[in-house]
Parts: sequence; structure tokens; C-alpha cells
Amino acid sequence: MTLIKQLQAPEEFVGYYLIKELEVKQTNTTPAKDFMDIVLCDASGQISAKLWDVSATDKETFFPMTLVKVQGLVQNYRDKLQVKIGRLRKALPEDGVHITEFIRSAPISPIDLIHTINQVLESITNPAIKSIVSFCVTKVEEKLNHYPAAKTHHHAYFAGLAYHIVRMLEIGEFICKQRPFLNPDLIKAGIILHDIAKPEEMIAQLGIVSDYSVQGKLLGHISMASNWITEAALHHGIDLQSDVVIGLQHIVLSHHNLPEWGSPVLPQIPEAVALHYIDSMDAKLQMVEDTLMTTPETEAWTPMIRGLENKAMYRLNL
Repeated sequence: MTLIKQLQAPEEFVGYYLIKELEVKQTNTTPAKDFMDIVLCDASGQISAKLWDVSATDKETFFPMTLVKVQGLVQNYRDKLQVKIGRLRKALPEDGVHITEFIRSAPISPIDLIHTINQVLESITNPAIKSIVSFCVTKVEEKLNHYPAAKTHHHAYFAGLAYHIVRMLEIGEFICKQRPFLNPDLIKAGIILHDIAKPEEMIAQLGIVSDYSVQGKLLGHISMASNWITEAALHHGIDLQSDVVIGLQHIVLSHHNLPEWGSPVLPQIPEAVALHYIDSMDAKLQMVEDTLMTTPETEAWTPMIRGLENKAMYRLNL
């Protein structure tokens, strides 16, 4: 079976893949005809695909998270690979394939990731900060084992959120040693809390986001996490006007840095500045790593990376 990472144009292929996204659209022709705009994925990556002349039966058969057998043709469309699907059917039990084979996962096991997060949580010395962080983590404890950090941009796979947090904690530990004026407890807490509401913002199965929740659409993970900090403070009898509560809320509310990026306030304490750049560094480097990993080694240039201002990466031959 051909992995998505190995597909090249022009190439005909047959293989099993998971439908990650699917939307029924209409052509601009007269009369308009239905077609399916699909994203196929496996553990090596994903690719856009089109199924033309869609029937009523097709619309009742194929949905996101459906494992399918595909016969298709790889084409170049606007400098990107795209599949023209010739034949499509649902995978059958006798095909001997299982959906978990097609799911991309964090390179570290969820058990180890959660263990690391809990270890760092326990190392927080300020009891009020530790109580608030623990309260918020408990809210999503089960989902933290498997939720992605985002729908598409970075760490968008099984246990991606926990992996993102752990990688940020590693960077944060180094930054605190290099810059002793930073408060390690606030850095640790900010890293764990900054995306802690993502599992309630997104609806995901096996690391694949299908939609955003009502709370996610109306409030967003930043506001939700700030509310959880307030809830935690009330639960533990911590003064809402204390520097601990206001500091943690500020770090969470400002971690996207700018209003146009989703932050209601700008970073105005040292730990908030540090958190933004720790988050940005890990996210952007992961975008680069993911793109390199899912681009065939025969290709010198990667596809353009949307989260990096649509820049492509060049693979040096060293």
C-alpha cells in the first residue's frame, strides 16, 4: 500500500486511507453537480482529494472518520498534490485494516507525557498556583491523553496537546535557568494552562478534530481557561484580586501576543512575554518538522506552510 507521503504526480494508486475531512460542494457548471472535497490521511500525512459526480448513495455512505479503499490519480493542482478519486468504497472487515493504523500520534506515549506534566505540576512551590493548575488539569485529565493541540496548524494529532505542553516545559526550564529573573512557578503554570481548555473548545476523535464545540465557537479556549482560573480560585478560597490569580489570568489571556492573533490583552509581565515566545517557538518548529516528515525525501522543497506566512522549507543536501 502506498503511503500518502510517497504519492507523486502523475501516479495512479490503490490504497486504504482515512477520510479526515469531507464536504459536499457544487461545481460552477450549468446545471451544477455535486462533488466531494475530501482530505485523506494516514500515519504519514494527508492529501486533498476530489470525488466528482457524487451520487445520493455516496452522500449517505461517506463521512469523516470513515476508513476507505481508494483508487485514484495523483495530480498537480496550483503547485500542490491532489488526488482525483476514480473509485471509492468503505473498508471491509476482510480487508484486514484498522482505523488506528491510519492515525498519526505524538512520538512519545501519552502515559509518559502525562507523567511528565504531573511531575512538573508537583514541582510548583507556590501552593496557590499549584492548587489552581491542578484544578484546571483535572477538568480535562482524561482528554489530555489523546487530544490534539489544534485542528490543522501544529501538533494536530493524537496526544498532540500533551506533547506540545511537554516540549514547552523543556524550553521553559532552559529559559528560567538562563534568565533567573523569571518566576519558574509562573512559567510552569502558564505553559500547562495556556491551552488547557482546548479539549473543551474542540470536538475530536483519535486526535482528529471534526468541529468546534458551542463553547469553543462562542468563547474560545483563552477565555475559557481564564474562567477556569477564576473557578479554581473560588473553589480554593484564593483572593480573586491576588497577584497569583491576576498573574495567571494575564499570562493565559495574553499568550497569543496581539489582538489580531486572538489575545484580548498584550503581554505586560515578564513571564507572559516569555510564554508567548516559548509557545510560538514550539508551534512553529513543529510545523517545520511535521512538514519535513510528511514531504517525500525526493522533494527538495516542502509545500508552503500556512502558519509560517506561507513559506516553503528547503532541504539542504549536507
